[in-house]
Amino acid sequence: MPRLRITNCHTHTFTDRHVPMRYPHGLLLPFRRRPWLLRGLGFAARALGHESAAEALGRLHRFQCDSRSGGQAEIFARLVAQYPRGTRFVVLPMQMAGMGRGGLREGLSRQHDDLAALASAWPGLVIPFATCDPRLPGAAEEVRRCIGDLGFRGLKLYPRLGYAPDHPVLMREVYPLLDARGLAVVSHCSRGGVTGRIKRADADAFSHPMAFAPVLRAFPRMQVNLAHFGGQADWEAYIGEGIDPYDPAARRGNFLVTLREMIESGEFPNLWTDLSYTLFQSEAFLPFLGLFLDHPRVRARTLFGSDFYMTRQEELSERAMAVRLRAGLGEALFGQLAETNPEVWLGERPETTACNPCRSGRSDKEGRGKESACLPI
Repeated sequence: MPRLRITNCHTHTFTDRHVPMRYPHGLLLPFRRRPWLLRGLGFAARALGHESAAEALGRLHRFQCDSRSGGQAEIFARLVAQYPRGTRFVVLPMQMAGMGRGGLREGLSRQHDDLAALASAWPGLVIPFATCDPRLPGAAEEVRRCIGDLGFRGLKLYPRLGYAPDHPVLMREVYPLLDARGLAVVSHCSRGGVTGRIKRADADAFSHPMAFAPVLRAFPRMQVNLAHFGGQADWEAYIGEGIDPYDPAARRGNFLVTLREMIESGEFPNLWTDLSYTLFQSEAFLPFLGLFLDHPRVRARTLFGSDFYMTRQEELSERAMAVRLRAGLGEALFGQLAETNPEVWLGERPETTACNPCRSGRSDKEGRGKESACLPI
C-alpha cells in the first residue's frame, strides 16, 4: 500500500510577538512575561493535592513556552516531529492588531515575510496562507502582496475579532482576487477562541456558518473552509442536551447542525469544514463524526486539521491525538480527509464527478431519500 501523503489543513506558527501585550487581560501580563510562574503555581497545586489543576497549569506553561519560541521555524520544527515524513502543513498566521488590547511587537508584514521564509526552507511541506483584518488600513494591499509576490496559497480570516465575513473590503478587494485564482479560505467558525472587544453575541453572529452564505454565493470558485466543524461548545450541546428536530430556530442556533445542513443541502458546493481542535478534544465526539461522515457530501467536504500549536494545551500530544482520530475513522476514511480532500480544496486535483459511495454502500443518488442510511441523526 502506498504511503499516505497527509495534509494538515489547519496549523499555526505565530509567536507571542504577534499577540497584543494585554491579551487576554492586562492582569495576566506577568504570566506572559514570566511563564515560569505558571510552573511554580503547578508545583504548588500538586503539593496541595490538586492534581488536575497542576496538570492544566503544566499544559498552559507548555503552550506559553511555545508561543515565546525564537521564531516560527522553531515552532514548526516541533510540529514536523509529530507527523510522518512528507506530511504537508497549511500554516495560518494571525492578525490581532485590531483587538484593542495593546500593540504588537512585530507587525503583520514581518509575520508574513517570516512565513514565506519558512515555506522556502521547507519546500512543498509548508503551504502558507495570508491573513488580514479588513478594518485596518492596507489590509487588501497586504493580501495582494502575499498572493502576488510571495506565492501564498490562500487566506485566513477570524471574524470573532469584530468584523463580518461580508465586510466591504473583503467583498470588493480581497475575495475577487481569490475567486479569480480559485484559491482557498480558512475562517474561524466556533464560539471559542479569540474574541475582540465586542459583545459575545455579536462575535457569535460574525462566526455563525450562515454569516458566510452571501460570500459563498457571490464567489463560487473560492473554496471556503469554515474551521472547527462548529466548535466544542456546539458539539457538547448537540450530544449532551440534544437539539429539537422540529424547532428550526434551535437547529439554526447550533453551529454544528447548521454547518452540516448547509453542506448536505448541496446549495454551497464551495463550502468545507475541518476537524481542527474540536475533534481533538473529546473521544466522545469520534462516534458522532463517523455517523456524520456517512453523508457523501459531508465526507467529501471535510478536511483533516489539528490547530497546532493550540493543541499544546491538551493532555495528549499532537501525534497521539492524530493517531487516535486515524484509528477511529479507519485508514480509507482518514485517507480521504487527510489526502484526497485537501488536494481538491487546494485546487491540486479535480474533483471526481461521481459522488463517493456511503460506507453503507448507497450511492449519493440513493442516499437522498428519507429512508436512506445516510440520513443525518
